[in-house]
Amino acid sequence: MIRTEIKVETMVNEIKKTEDNIISTLGYIKQTVADFTDMFADMRGNITDEMLKRVEEIKGREESFKTLFEETRKNLTSGNEAEKEKLIQLQGKLEQPPIAFYAHHLKDLLPDTKNEILIFEKTFTNEGTGYDTSTGIFTAPVGGLYQFVIHTCAWQNKYAFLGLVLEGNVIAADANYGDASHGCNTFGALVRVKSGEKVWVKSTSSSSNRPLVQDRYRMNTFSGILVNN
Repeated sequence: MIRTEIKVETMVNEIKKTEDNIISTLGYIKQTVADFTDMFADMRGNITDEMLKRVEEIKGREESFKTLFEETRKNLTSGNEAEKEKLIQLQGKLEQPPIAFYAHHLKDLLPDTKNEILIFEKTFTNEGTGYDTSTGIFTAPVGGLYQFVIHTCAWQNKYAFLGLVLEGNVIAADANYGDASHGCNTFGALVRVKSGEKVWVKSTSSSSNRPLVQDRYRMNTFSGILVNN
């Protein structure tokens, strides 16, 4: 009987010990699961924050790239448009016929009236048809920088007073004196002329004693050329 009680008591103690071990083990497992859950939550939070940070950085870089690309595109477009315009202007200049005239043979050798226009009634050259042989007036077909040259010959021992006129204003003048064997002189101007403006040569003296001379040795001429527009 006593042995039976001792055996039962021993079994109870073993069961109690086993229960304690089980409870302890369950507690350890529970704590381990809790720790793992917390660790996983922390890891997930960290990974999420890092990923979000990277995503924001990528978005920022993408926006910067888009802005840079757009600015570059605009610059290239505006630059191409400017170059295109230059090419169009250059093409227009290349396609534009040359402007030049070279007129000779005075209609009147005695310009005795002040402001009388000298009419050179023949031309060797009249590119652009700007010079009118019936009026002695050159009308600029296009605006630009022009070079004009006047060559006249005064009668012996006589003076010729002449002027180059742009739109009514004298821009160059000459007092040519013919010595014992007549005398020739040249004058002119480099001037900017607008499209449609007129240029001519006139007498600046009203005296009737201002004859010019032309023969096979002497030629009175009026010429002009578009240098640059």
